[in-house]
Amino acid sequence: MGKSIISEGNTTNEAIRNGLKELNLTEDQVEIKVLDDDKKVFFNILEPRVVKVKITEKEHNDFSTNNKKKTKNPSSDDYEVAEKNIKIFLDDFVKAFKNISYEISLQDDRLNVVFSGDDASKLIGYRGEVINSLQTLLLSIANKDTDVRVGVSVNILNYKEKRENELKLLAHKIEKTVERTHKKVTLEPMPAFERKIIHTELQSSKYVVTYSIGEEPHRKVVIDLKK
Repeated sequence: MGKSIISEGNTTNEAIRNGLKELNLTEDQVEIKVLDDDKKVFFNILEPRVVKVKITEKEHNDFSTNNKKKTKNPSSDDYEVAEKNIKIFLDDFVKAFKNISYEISLQDDRLNVVFSGDDASKLIGYRGEVINSLQTLLLSIANKDTDVRVGVSVNILNYKEKRENELKLLAHKIEKTVERTHKKVTLEPMPAFERKIIHTELQSSKYVVTYSIGEEPHRKVVIDLKK
């Protein structure tokens, strides 16, 4: 992890905003741990109303600190090596199933691995747990023994598109709930790309703000009333 600070404010949101401003970072670039939340300070009437949060800068990677040295843009040879690494693994992996096949293509500067077949749905799991773990595994395999980072995306039966639509609908449903009740809502733990969908969908909201709390892999999105 990078630099850490303890930030204060009259509310949790204010403490987070103050910390992000001091670090000159965005919410997606940090880990946030609430030390004293609004409820705790509310009942402590003999002390000034101060909320504290610990904000720590993330390493500059998506999945593992092993990737922090990989800052160069991949070349065509790098993509070729990464694809070969994935194929060696997947050719054995799919043998464990009766009917699964895969295709690899280069899209948006990353290797896109698409699975199909009667058994492909088994690779999704509850709320995408299996597909997310598989993507992390293939990312590691693709980039082993390299000094660059080749991105890898895994999709199965258009799961990610369907999940994105579900999360967008959920975001606006919770937005209305928070607006009506004036109570913040903490969502279940989500992987980084799912949290980003929630943050992006509500970033222009007139009524709520979003931030993340907790440590990976249990990091959660909080949707709170805009102060």
